Amino acid sequence: MRVLITGGSGFVGQRLCRQLVEQGHEVQVVSRSPHQVRDRLPNNCDIRDSAQAFIESPPDALVNLAGEPIAAKRWSDEQKAKLINSRVAATEQLVALCEQLKANGQPLPKVMVSGSAMGYYGDQGKRVVTEKTMPNDEFAHRLCKQWEAAAKPIEAMGVRLAIVRIGLVLEAGGGSLEKMLPPFKWGLGGRFGSGEQFMPWIHRDDLVAAILFLINQEGLSGAFNGCAPHPVTNATFTKTLASHLNRPAIFPVPAFVLKAGFGEMSRLLLTGADMRPVRLEEAGFSFQYPTLDKAFEAIL
Repeated sequence: MRVLITGGSGFVGQRLCRQLVEQGHEVQVVSRSPHQVRDRLPNNCDIRDSAQAFIESPPDALVNLAGEPIAAKRWSDEQKAKLINSRVAATEQLVALCEQLKANGQPLPKVMVSGSAMGYYGDQGKRVVTEKTMPNDEFAHRLCKQWEAAAKPIEAMGVRLAIVRIGLVLEAGGGSLEKMLPPFKWGLGGRFGSGEQFMPWIHRDDLVAAILFLINQEGLSGAFNGCAPHPVTNATFTKTLASHLNRPAIFPVPAFVLKAGFGEMSRLLLTGADMRPVRLEEAGFSFQYPTLDKAFEAIL
């Protein structure tokens, strides 16, 4: 199978590319800087600067993971536009590729697995969140809504579309733990605000396995929550992380400090959703790391 990936040089994309290559698949990667990302990916990945560059070798499947990191900078109006545009533009590029393939009479991909995020639901308090839960209208939701909408036209061309609303991705060497681990290792970690907000999370290996599962299961389409089946509150996450590091977690960060430092972006830290992977589990997907303890045992 030939799989085209946007965001293939990112934290999740790198692992996905390696898994696909190890399984004997042909991997195509879209990157604005092919030469700069070459050393992050398996040698036999075909890396080009646009999806349209692969028009002569049409992919059998698309995986769309590209997007500006959401927590890299304070959310100014300019940064909000960049967060939205980076995701929408990458998605539209894949749709345009399919339109061109169709116009040329070339075979279309059978499936597109397109990224989204837990932010689709916005702040949900303590209620259990499934794929049917109505979102809370705020910036994170609007970003994800536009991201998902940009992929929708692909369905009219007969391409199966599965959207993955991804939780916090956990693994050593990057993702959500990259900035979190140092203060905890120094014994300076603590909960954010009240600590009562939920943190849906997923081990990187389980997320990659879920993406492969959605590619291969022909009957699956629509939205899927990409998170472990046992989300935890921030307070529990903090306590569990500190315990696995054999460190205390006695330095909570007050909500007003986070709001002062990060502005609106502080909502990523102070709000959350008790998100559950209902549709993945109903489809028969099995998690290697269903609990936070198991995930941290493997990572730490």
